[in-house]
Amino acid sequence: MKAVVLAGGYATRLWPITKHRPKMFLPVGDGTVIDIIFDDLEDDDRISEVFVSTNERFAETFEEYLDDTGYEKPTLSVEETVEEDEKFGVVGALEQLIDRENVEEDLVVIAGDNLLSFDVAEFVDFFEEKETPCLAAYDVGSRERAKSYGLVELDGDRVTNFQEKPDDPNSTLVSIACYAFPAETLPKFDEYLTGGNNPDEPGWFLQWLQERGDVHAFTFDGAWFDIGTAESYLDAVSWYLNGENYIHDSATVENSDLGENVHVMAGTTVENSSLDRTVVFSDSDIRDADIRNTIVDEDTHIENLDLSNALIGAHSRLQH
Repeated sequence: MKAVVLAGGYATRLWPITKHRPKMFLPVGDGTVIDIIFDDLEDDDRISEVFVSTNERFAETFEEYLDDTGYEKPTLSVEETVEEDEKFGVVGALEQLIDRENVEEDLVVIAGDNLLSFDVAEFVDFFEEKETPCLAAYDVGSRERAKSYGLVELDGDRVTNFQEKPDDPNSTLVSIACYAFPAETLPKFDEYLTGGNNPDEPGWFLQWLQERGDVHAFTFDGAWFDIGTAESYLDAVSWYLNGENYIHDSATVENSDLGENVHVMAGTTVENSSLDRTVVFSDSDIRDADIRNTIVDEDTHIENLDLSNALIGAHSRLQH
């Protein structure tokens, strides 16, 4: 069995934090978003190789990352795009990867910006039991929130209907960009695209497959975060830290009030400040400031300011 981790997005809604780094490298605790997925795939003996599908802009970043980590399975597979408007869409990118890497085995596909509360091995168990195309589905509990996703309706665990980002959702059960495809279905990617179907949202492809055979959904309780916005990233950090704070050993925090879910990275100094639900990247300097619900990128100086719900780019100098 092979796996693909989708890491080709440009994450423009998180700029400037993600302008020069993939959003999958955003830290969560002592690792990153993508580390959590890689750990699961590395531990599953059924998966022999993990293709990291990214774009040309971030290819070198991923090469350096994979060289520096101890993971044995990941292999970089680069899309030939450098801008958002050049992207092939997720289905198109997958079809290209299948062809480029000569994939002929069962295939597990996971978006690299997913933070999952289940072990990927549980999903693979489900897939092996069903022997059909499978997806993971999560109840977001809100019809308003459900409008932003592809929805599924089920009979037991068999998918009976899809809605892609509907204005009037029939359910709150959403597909979360975690899929598995039997080897014999891989040629259908090309058939689907050749037929002029939507190359972007995988939900359309799963719906197309469901009209031609069974598709099953693995549902789970717990948590799921789609790291696409500052709010969702801070939600993910808050869930992972569970009210605690994570301060790197080389960081300095003096005469400061830290609330909950604060992550301060290596080499950063925080003095005479108040922080709550905030991530501060490395080598930054926070003095006499009140910062909440904010992401502060590396090598930033903030002094004598109150900030809330902000995204502060790297190498910024903010002082009142």
